[in-house]
Amino acid sequence: MATQSLYRLYRPRRFDELKGQDHVVRALRNAVINNREGQAYLFSGPRGTGKTSTARILAKVLNCEKLKDGEPCGACNSCTSIDAGSSYDVLELDAASNNGVDNMRDLIERAALGNPGRHRVFILDEVHMLSKPAEAALLKTLEEPPDHVVFVLATTDPQKVSETIRSRTQHLQFHLLPLQELKEHVRWVVADAKLVVSEDAIDRVVQLGAGSVRDTLSALELVVASGGDVDEQISLDEFIEAFIDHDPGRALAAVGAAVQFGADPRALTEDIVRYLRDAFLSLMAPELVQLPKERAEIVGDQARRMGATGVVRAIEVLGDVLIEIRHAPDSRLLLEVAVVKLTRQNLSADVASLMARIERLESGVTAMRDSTGPIARPSLVDPTTGRTKLGGRASTTMPSVVQPAKTIQSQPQPQPRASVTKSVQPQTTVENIEPLKPSAVLGDAEIKNIWPEVVASQKPIVRALYSAVTVNDCRDGVLTLGAPSEMHISKSNEHLQTLVDSLLRIAGKKLEIKFVVAATKRGKTATTSISEQDDYEAIEDLAETMQAPPGKVSSPIDELAKAFPGSKIIDDKK
Repeated sequence: MATQSLYRLYRPRRFDELKGQDHVVRALRNAVINNREGQAYLFSGPRGTGKTSTARILAKVLNCEKLKDGEPCGACNSCTSIDAGSSYDVLELDAASNNGVDNMRDLIERAALGNPGRHRVFILDEVHMLSKPAEAALLKTLEEPPDHVVFVLATTDPQKVSETIRSRTQHLQFHLLPLQELKEHVRWVVADAKLVVSEDAIDRVVQLGAGSVRDTLSALELVVASGGDVDEQISLDEFIEAFIDHDPGRALAAVGAAVQFGADPRALTEDIVRYLRDAFLSLMAPELVQLPKERAEIVGDQARRMGATGVVRAIEVLGDVLIEIRHAPDSRLLLEVAVVKLTRQNLSADVASLMARIERLESGVTAMRDSTGPIARPSLVDPTTGRTKLGGRASTTMPSVVQPAKTIQSQPQPQPRASVTKSVQPQTTVENIEPLKPSAVLGDAEIKNIWPEVVASQKPIVRALYSAVTVNDCRDGVLTLGAPSEMHISKSNEHLQTLVDSLLRIAGKKLEIKFVVAATKRGKTATTSISEQDDYEAIEDLAETMQAPPGKVSSPIDELAKAFPGSKIIDDKK
């Protein structure tokens, strides 16, 4: 003879044995004591929280011969027959497999028949699975049931139950148990059943149960059959933390460990998607999260750190994997590619990935503004001419979260008007800067990849200058930039601090920036001619730009406007 399962052996048989549903017990017990029991109830809540057990207890209470304080005696003929499942006063029907209109008509015919006890209780489990014709057939009986009939409808998804049926019932919602209360219940079961289980195994069982008493006792039974200890298994938290930290190695290690423990890649993907759904709901509608309070707080914190865009993108990417995995020869490979794509956003060019990267930059800028506020930037004056530099009169504000640098090595002036071959500026070192702590320190390759985003986030004058600069190399924290000429390097150095601050905030480490004169387009060598120097110096003085030599395709004013989008020409002599 097979041994009875723990969740059946310890199924509650009285109201005071129900765990974590005090609000339900109070409502039903008071209704029975005051002879105000309803004729139709709707019990809703996650699986394994006691909905069907409560319906059976209510049936015993309504027919008990020795009722006391709203609790069944458990010893009379009615109570014992209900416990044994042989009572004519209780009829249980699984609506998932009996969801047709004929099944409902048969149930209605039985409701009209007499029974030995005071009440006849009809328990319909998973009532949301009923077909529309079956719901319509049941509806009339719910409106005007016989006096001795009580309906108890149970469901894990009340949203799918039609509004007309819900409006004709008393709706009681069951909750998942808090982890601490569930752990105490497991310890009591272990002691009462004289089981040998380690404390670590109990913690693991409670975690696997996730607030469901039935799932927890089923997991406990498996642990007992395995010898009282539970093997170390990978937690889904590993995947979420890897997504947050953008750590592909950690995500791949989590996949490998889970598969090694026997997890099916498809089932593992489904588990991660369900976890992400709870994270999504914790951001959008926390009241819909069906998790214990302690676990809901952990998931909510992870969701906030991951961001709504990141959570949605992860669900979409893994959802596509679930579709493709059906026909894939290697399902594990698809999952591994997906987790790498979610942890290395620069490897993906889809819209969701780009939006996530932009959100990451915007969140950093917002954090900078919130920490210190905007700092006004004074107009820049050229000490040699006494005139305001181009763009210097523009009213600009820039966020700053760094301490001002004590010393910045000054850049040498450009060489006299002679050909300059492969001239290299000294390295620029910024000291005593306290950066924000990013989620991860970027590597050299990642800094090269993110450079276009850094330039695009600058104000127009800086963006115009550095759009013409290319990244030659980034190695050991030294970023080498290639500029068209020495004069361009000199102009770029005027706004170097802004780029250094942005890189420091995003990369999470100090960087040294080195300029070199890069080879120009159209097959020219890396030599800046005297005529090119003249063009750059012409921009220094607006009066000289008005006397540009004829014969050029466009005037210097036109070239100036193209180089500095959004700028305004100001005549200093007026």
